[in-house]
Amino acid sequence: MSDTTAGLLQAGVLVAALAACYRPMGDYLARVFTSAKHLRIERGIYRLIGVDGDAEQSWAAYLRAVLAFSGVSVVFLYAFQRLQNHLWLSLGLPAVEPGQAWNTAASFVTNTNWQSYSGESTMGHLVQMAGLTVQNFVSAAVGIVVAVALVRGFARSRTDRLGNFWIDLVRACLRVLLPISILAALVLIAAGAVQNLDGVHTVTTLVGQHQDITGGPVASQEAIKELGTNGGGFYNANSAHPFENPNAITNLLEIFLILLIPVSMPRAFGRMVGDNRQGYAILSAMAVLWLVSVIAMTVFESQHHSGAPAAAGAAMEGKETRFGIWGSALFAVSTTLTSTGAVNSFHDSYTPLGGGLTLLNMMTGEIAPGGVGSGLYGMLMIAVIAVFVAGLMVGRTPEYLGKKIQAREMKLASLYILATPACALVGTAVAMALPGPKESILNPGAHGLTEVLYAFTSASNNNGSAFAGLSVNTDFYNTALGLCMLLARFLPIVFVLALAGSLSRQTPVPVTAGTLPTHRPLFVGLLVGVIVIVVSLTYFPALALGPLAEGLA
Repeated sequence: MSDTTAGLLQAGVLVAALAACYRPMGDYLARVFTSAKHLRIERGIYRLIGVDGDAEQSWAAYLRAVLAFSGVSVVFLYAFQRLQNHLWLSLGLPAVEPGQAWNTAASFVTNTNWQSYSGESTMGHLVQMAGLTVQNFVSAAVGIVVAVALVRGFARSRTDRLGNFWIDLVRACLRVLLPISILAALVLIAAGAVQNLDGVHTVTTLVGQHQDITGGPVASQEAIKELGTNGGGFYNANSAHPFENPNAITNLLEIFLILLIPVSMPRAFGRMVGDNRQGYAILSAMAVLWLVSVIAMTVFESQHHSGAPAAAGAAMEGKETRFGIWGSALFAVSTTLTSTGAVNSFHDSYTPLGGGLTLLNMMTGEIAPGGVGSGLYGMLMIAVIAVFVAGLMVGRTPEYLGKKIQAREMKLASLYILATPACALVGTAVAMALPGPKESILNPGAHGLTEVLYAFTSASNNNGSAFAGLSVNTDFYNTALGLCMLLARFLPIVFVLALAGSLSRQTPVPVTAGTLPTHRPLFVGLLVGVIVIVVSLTYFPALALGPLAEGLA
């Protein structure tokens, strides 16, 4: 079977599996967050943390709960790493250095999972399990519940209540993320992924050399890192490591897990607002961007513009022969169009245009289909801007799902759009201006700029993937990237929840002949156009100096 045939087959299987899960998974998500019933274990957790299971919060109280929970999580994870050498299953590893511990704590709490360290040689098993993996669950759950709160803002009227953060968080973890992760981990173990509590094994290689191989709870972390669009990995090689991703079947499974919840969230949105057509419209815009990106990435990586790619038949440097061009391109697109950041190939070794596309995917805001929750609320914020633009064109007050988009709503949506690019571009400018960070660039010129831009874009979009030709385990990068992760995660959440509160207080306006239908292909095209224009105007100068300059040289 040729690589092209195999690639088309796996892409077809992936799309078919996601299509089959769209309705049942989306309907289940909607039921989870609209049901009035509490499970017995949930009621026990509510009593333990002192939460009234039937109480709801205003947007401000909901936001305070998000920020308080996340702040405590950063402190806890930082302390966990600093005390690692005193903990069980530390494998004899020392405490994590302060700058690295800060960066990692910020990274995993913000669903970024940026790793400037080698996991198997830096973190003991207990820190991996009770620290990093737990944050993989709760940080993903935070993204989901913020999206649910925004959907409630559209669905409700004449109220200032958006639900209860603590109830939503518990339900997201116990009813959605945990059961699917357990099933996925079992499948990964059966397919060859490692799952144990072993320490370091020293083995003799075929050439007589000695090599240390670390075991550990890999499959369980792998399952939630993909399902929760977290990223990172137990090993430094990430999902290219055979212990994390043994074969082409597990590769396809991991891509499926990355996309499952983000693809299903538009269905939950449609169900919760009472119009499934709205969910299909959002999904269509996501699908267009994803499909175009997959085709472009595969074309770029299949080119033979120099001696090595021509000899290999494609640009295979940095890619696993187990996965080939198609499996690598499909993974790269899916991981950078969501907030995952897990990689099964070396993005720094991609062709200039292919590497530039991974960068562009993150710059879109990772909304096609985006991270768990963050993809949906990002797309809905873009939809608010799209209906505003349409309203300007026809000279009437814009409306979306029966809610007027007025000055307050537009200010919040605009601030949301500006927050992430500001972190990414300002961070890149500072890094390029200071002499110290410049020394971390191993490839000067256009590619070096691309590496720095990629690092700050990845951190600011809470992605976590990286171009590896940049030494980022320094005081400057650990501090700066950690700040970008926190600011670019929680500032947008502030604007999302404020918008949800503003919308929930409105009285719905009736549909008239002048109302823009937001479930038809025209609106889908407008939505995609606004995304492309906003990204182009914001990032084109930086892209022109980096990957475009390198690709056209």
